[in-house]
Amino acid sequence: MSERLQPGDVAPEFELSDADGDPFSLASLRGRRVILYFYPAAMTPGCTKESVDFQSNLADLDAAGVAVVGISPDEPAKLAKFREKEGLAFPLLSDPDTKVLQAYGAYGEKKLYGKLVVGVIRSTFILDADGKIEKAYYNVKATGHVDRLRRDLGL
Repeated sequence: MSERLQPGDVAPEFELSDADGDPFSLASLRGRRVILYFYPAAMTPGCTKESVDFQSNLADLDAAGVAVVGISPDEPAKLAKFREKEGLAFPLLSDPDTKVLQAYGAYGEKKLYGKLVVGVIRSTFILDADGKIEKAYYNVKATGHVDRLRRDLGL
């Protein structure tokens, strides 16, 4: 299992393909706070709920200088369909080999319906403008999670 990140840790750098297949790097957001969220699969009920919640709060987050980025193992074509279907206006990134998921401790053993499986651990990170972890949330619930982030960000 990947090691979990803690507040104060430097966020692992990465470059992944976005929903259009274009490269997107974490470094491109330096100077802004970032919410980086990892989810198991586009177009599933929980991941849709979580992503739509981020979209519903995007204007407030953007006004506060906070960027939102979602990462899953889905291929770019599936992410593009998800983006269009749900009207998502923030980057969705593809990590099919799970290297970035693992670097953030968001991939490993978890319980699913009472069984131990290996997969994406729904996790979210708030990064400061210098690329350090401000807050790390592991095993989050899709519902109500964005409200908690807003509270923790003082919004």
